[in-house]
Amino acid sequence: MWPFNRKGASGFSYTSTAEEVTEGIDGRGLTAIVTGASSGIGAETARVLAMRGVHVVMGVRNLSAGNDVKEAISKEVPTAKVDVLSLDLSSMASVRRFASDFDSLELPLNILVNNAGIMGVPFSLSHDGMELHFATNHGGHFLLTHLLLKNMKDTSCRSNFEGRIVNVTSEGHKLVHREGIRFNRINDESGYFSYFAYGQSKLANILHANELSRRLEEEEVKITANSVHPGVIFTNLYRYHSIMNAFTNTLGKMVMKNVQQGAATTCYVALHPQVEGVTGKYFSNSNLSTPSKKASDADLAKKLWDFSLNVISAQHQAPINT
Repeated sequence: MWPFNRKGASGFSYTSTAEEVTEGIDGRGLTAIVTGASSGIGAETARVLAMRGVHVVMGVRNLSAGNDVKEAISKEVPTAKVDVLSLDLSSMASVRRFASDFDSLELPLNILVNNAGIMGVPFSLSHDGMELHFATNHGGHFLLTHLLLKNMKDTSCRSNFEGRIVNVTSEGHKLVHREGIRFNRINDESGYFSYFAYGQSKLANILHANELSRRLEEEEVKITANSVHPGVIFTNLYRYHSIMNAFTNTLGKMVMKNVQQGAATTCYVALHPQVEGVTGKYFSNSNLSTPSKKASDADLAKKLWDFSLNVISAQHQAPINT
């Protein structure tokens, strides 16, 4: 598979691992939240950031699995600082509780990795009545980011490290309906196709990062917001589709990334000095990349922002940072 070893401008490639892209980086004194950190690339992201000295707070739906990951990290890195908090991104109430629980730790926040996600699930609605892909992959992370933004702003003002927000998206953002985001048909079961629902939510991840980046630059706040495609990874995301699952368990193993490679771009954008000051960009294979035309649509990003604010405000009357 030699073409995958070809290095980009960053010096890294398709086959680079999270450990390789962060080698020699000292993350001591930094705090990161990683959502979906109980398995897959989320767990690997948490492990590698902790290895580099970052205090990692894992947001997980399954506390038992999360504590198992914490224990494994602590065995490998005895000096690691890791906390585990409950987080179900499909529930806005759970997201708000997580933010409150994090505040109770009285920690600064330097890095937010919006990693958790679902893919290809049968049609269903979230706790708050929203299509599950959109609610989990975008809505929960949108709310979480805004609840944590004041902490990140305060932290960036006090520290020498810029805040970094990393939205884990996918090349699947290109597989969407013609309009990109079906604002008036998010919960339309009759027109539901799981891959388009997934693609729509992943497109939303990029648009969210882009609009957030624009607003932070306008405020002259030292926080960047970027989106990353981790690659096609051998994980359990395909469990709802028998054909894809069969492929990943056979030929897929030959061409798919493992979790160590899959977490590389996330860790690169979260921690590497090369990315300092870079914001509103899309990364793949630990290098700058180009998303779809819809993902670069500033008007669509603004429309999504306003739509998302209305959704989370309708669920709760607490003040939301805009």
